[in-house]
Amino acid sequence: MALLPVEDALARLLSASRPVEAQEWLPLGAAQGRVLSADLAARRTHPGFDNAAMDGYAVRHQDIAAEGAELAVIGQSAAGHAYAGTIGPGQAVRIFTGAPVPAGADTVLMQEDAEPLDGARIRTTFVPEKGRHIRPSGQDFHEGDVVLAAGDALDAGRLTVAAAMNHALLPVFCRPRVAILATGDELRTPGSLPGADQIIASNSYGVAAIAREAGADVIDLGICGDDENAIADAAQRARGAGADVLVTLGGASVGDHDLVQAALTGIGMTLDFWRIAMRPGKPLMVGVLGGMQVLGLPGNPVSSLVCALLFLEPLVRRLGHLPPRDRMRASILAAPLAANDRRQDYVRARHVRLADGSRAVLPFGRQDSSMMQVFAKADCLIVRKPEAPAAEAGDTVAVLTLRESGEG
Repeated sequence: MALLPVEDALARLLSASRPVEAQEWLPLGAAQGRVLSADLAARRTHPGFDNAAMDGYAVRHQDIAAEGAELAVIGQSAAGHAYAGTIGPGQAVRIFTGAPVPAGADTVLMQEDAEPLDGARIRTTFVPEKGRHIRPSGQDFHEGDVVLAAGDALDAGRLTVAAAMNHALLPVFCRPRVAILATGDELRTPGSLPGADQIIASNSYGVAAIAREAGADVIDLGICGDDENAIADAAQRARGAGADVLVTLGGASVGDHDLVQAALTGIGMTLDFWRIAMRPGKPLMVGVLGGMQVLGLPGNPVSSLVCALLFLEPLVRRLGHLPPRDRMRASILAAPLAANDRRQDYVRARHVRLADGSRAVLPFGRQDSSMMQVFAKADCLIVRKPEAPAAEAGDTVAVLTLRESGEG
C-alpha cells in the first residue's frame, strides 16, 4: 500500500464519520462547551418592563422641555423595588439603573443633569430628548423568539442568554465516546516500578487530553499486552461501552509484534488504510468495526500526539457537531531548515523574540519521535510539505499551534 498524503487520509477518515445524534438534557451549569440539539425559544420577554439605563430621575418630557424646570421628587424606583404610583405633572421619581420606569414617565434625566434643591425638589440643567435612557420592554428579545439555534456551541455568551430566556435545562447532543487502549508487553502504569526492559505508558494520557479538549468523553481501556485475543476482547469492551471511536496506541504496523491489525480484522474490522506520508506518525491505521471507527496511533509518544492532533481532534469535533479547529498560522523562521523528503514533516518548534523585537519560530535541534520533553517545550509544529526545498532564516513557514506561545 502506497503512503497516503495527510490531507487525503483526513478526508477519508472524516467522510466515514457521522455526527452523534443521541441527545440529553443538561442543567445550565453543566452545559458549557456542549452543542444544542434543538432550537431554543425564549420563555419570557427581556427586559420584561421598561427600565432605566442610567441613574437619575424618571420624568415626563413635557415637564422638562425648557432648561431650568423645577420638579417635585415624590419617591424612588430601584432594581427589585418599583415605584408603585404614577408620575403626574411637575413630578419626578428618583430612579436607579435597571429599575422599572414608573407609569406616566417617558424619559430618564441623568442625575448629572439635575441640581438638587431644598424640599425634595430638583432643577434641570439639561434637556435630553424624549425617551432618553429608557430600555424598552422586549428590547433584547420577546417571549417565543428563537434566540439560539440547534448546532450552537454553548459558550459564555450563549449560556448567559439561555439563562435570561428562563431555561434551567438545555437540550444538547451527547458527547462522542472515545475508548483508548494502550498495547505492548513493555508498558507499565505511571507510579509502578518497571523492569529493566519495560517503559512507563504515557501516550494514553496525552491522547485522552486531546480527545477531551475536542469534546469527547473518554473510556480508559488500560494496557493490553501483545496478545491478539486480549486486544480483541478490549475492542469488544469498547463496543459494549458504546464507544464511537476506538483509539489504539502502538502495534498498528505489520511487524512480528504488531498485532492490533490482525486482532481487529479478526473480529470484523474493515481496514481503510494504515500508512501515511508523514513524519512523525507514518504507521497510522484507520478502519471501522461495526458502528465504531478505529484509529490506530503509533506507539512512539510524539508520533501518537501529533497524529491525535491531526486526526483524532477533527474526528471528535465532527462527531460532536463542532466546526474544525483552525490551528494553522504563518510565522517567520528563526533558523534554516534542510530540504524535505517525500513525507510531510511536523517539526517541533517554539516562538522566540529576535533582536529587532519581532517574533519567529525556532525548530528544536533534536526531533526523535520518542523525545517527549521536546514536545512539551514546543508551542508549535512547523509543517514542511513533501519535497519542500531548504528554507532560510527569515522565510515564512506554516505552523500548527500547540498552545499559546510565550515571548521566548
